Order: sequence, then structure tokens, then C-alpha cells
Amino acid sequence: MIVRPHPNLLNVLLALKGSIARRIAVRSLAVTLLAAFIVLIENLHPEYFSKVSAVPFTLLGLSLSIFMSFRNNACYDRWYEARKAWGDVITEIRSIIRETQVIKDVSVRRPVLRDLCGFAHALSATLRREDARKVAQPWLSRMPSEEGANFCDRVLREVGLQCSNASNSGQINEWRYTLLANHLSVISRAVTACERIKGTPLPFPYTLLLHRTIYLFCILLPFVIAEPLGWVTPLFMAIVSYTFFGLDAIGNELEDPFGFDENDLPLDALVRVIERDILDALGETPLPPLLEPVDFVLT
Repeated sequence: MIVRPHPNLLNVLLALKGSIARRIAVRSLAVTLLAAFIVLIENLHPEYFSKVSAVPFTLLGLSLSIFMSFRNNACYDRWYEARKAWGDVITEIRSIIRETQVIKDVSVRRPVLRDLCGFAHALSATLRREDARKVAQPWLSRMPSEEGANFCDRVLREVGLQCSNASNSGQINEWRYTLLANHLSVISRAVTACERIKGTPLPFPYTLLLHRTIYLFCILLPFVIAEPLGWVTPLFMAIVSYTFFGLDAIGNELEDPFGFDENDLPLDALVRVIERDILDALGETPLPPLLEPVDFVLT
């Protein structure tokens, strides 16, 4: 995720980190060169362009802008919903930390909290298609067997069993056990929301139609504006292609908010927050430092 101060005029013009420009530079350059070539042809053979009307492209450009707005809003909703789900995970784990303060036996409380930290590491790894067992193992009191479809859910079940055992042994009362079970249920719903976002991309024909329309629009538009704009056409097309290709690329990044793109969620930083809260609750020092942005990118 890009973390940088509000840009001034100089940063607006020169900033590359956090900009989508590098990802679309080749495509924008190709459209610009094509526009220059079309202007050259128009200067040599103006009769070819005398009957080209701009009306269809005006309607197409308006429709395309609305279409892209709908898609980017849908992609941003996925990104923001994923962030809210991780916010719920952090909130509920902090609530469990508070609720388990009444457990006097450290040997009972410690596995519960460390298993929750292992769960957070496992969830981040799962969403990024990494080895969840490997990253969670240093934190877990007991590694679940390799059998089973959902490793994160099995870790949560182990935490729930530990809370049940604490209730049966008198470490916590029935009312507090009910609160802990409710917190685990909210975490489980947040996990399900993340899995739904990860496993359900936007419909492919919807995205494909937008990609094709953008390319057709950027390739055909120079034929319309070459005559009235002349050699200003390549500059105009560079701006138009930057806008359309850029919005398309941003939507692609936000559609899957759990990856390693610059605009994806900073899962490592979110897991580190949970890790610090749990280690602090267990009285361990020194705490690992909060992750800071590196070259304006927070991972």
C-alpha cells in the first residue's frame, strides 16, 4: 500500500512511486506513436480523413467512462471490504486479549494468544498462496495434522477448544467463555469474507469487454482528431491513453487486494500489529518494531 503525504504540484508532475505510469508506459507510448503516424498520413493524404465523424467516438467515450467507473467502484469495494475484514480480525483478537486477562495460569492463556498470532500469519499466507503451515508453526502450541481442507479454520477450532477447556477447568466462567466464542465467530466471518473476495473475481467477460473497448477506442480515436488537432494529436492521445489504461490497471490491482502490488493491502504490517499486541499482553520484550513504508510502500 502506498503511504505518502498529500502531493504538491511538483510531486503530482514527477512522482513515479505510487503512480501507475510505469505499468502502462509501453501501451501509452505505442498509442502515442500510432497517433503520430496517423497524423503523418493525414498530412500526406488529407482526403482519407475528410468524412470521418467524431460523433460516434463522443458517445463511445462517454459510455466507456461510465463503464470504467462502475468497474473501478466494484474493485475498490472489494479492496475496502478486505481492509474492513482485517480490521475485524484485529479488533476481535484485541478483545480476546482483554477477556483472557482473568486467566491466572499463564500456561493456559499463553497457548490461546500465541495460536491466534499463528492464525493471523496463516491467514495472510493463505490469501497470498504461500505456505501457511510454515509461517504459523513457530507460534502454534500444537500443529494441526495435514489432513483437512482449511488450515486457518482448524487453528481457530483449536483456540475454541482451548477456551472450552479453560471454562471446564474453572479458569473462566461460562459467561466469559460465551464472549470468547462470539469473538471467534466474528473472526471466522472475517476469514470467510477474505476467502470470498480471494476466490470470486469479477466476471471475466465483464473485464474482457472493458479491455477490448479501451484498446479499440485508443487505436481508432486518432483517426478522428488527426485532422482538427494536427500534431497536437499525439500529446492528446498520450493523456487519453494514460487515463484509460491507468484506470484499467488500477482496477486490476484493487480486484485482488491480497497480493504484492504496490496498492494492495499491507498484510505484513497488519500481522505485525497483531503480533505486537499479543507479545505485549504476554509480557514479552522487546517487541518487534512496527513495519514502516520503504520508498513509500508499506507491505
